[in-house]
Amino acid sequence: MPYVNIKVTREGVTPDQKAELISGVTDLLVRVLDKSPATTFVVIDEVALEDWGIGGLPVEQYRNALAR
Repeated sequence: MPYVNIKVTREGVTPDQKAELISGVTDLLVRVLDKSPATTFVVIDEVALEDWGIGGLPVEQYRNALAR
């Protein structure tokens, strides 16, 4: 009974994109691990941008530093 948790920043991921992620991850687990889609759980959590960090920085500061 696989459980997959996908975390993305809250930046406009559409319901269609989420559905595609759920379908794609489920298909991958079926193909690679021979798991049943009926018992495969995929949860997508959206995280506020200010609650996400990379390299010791809030993501917006990190992105700004990369853009320089």
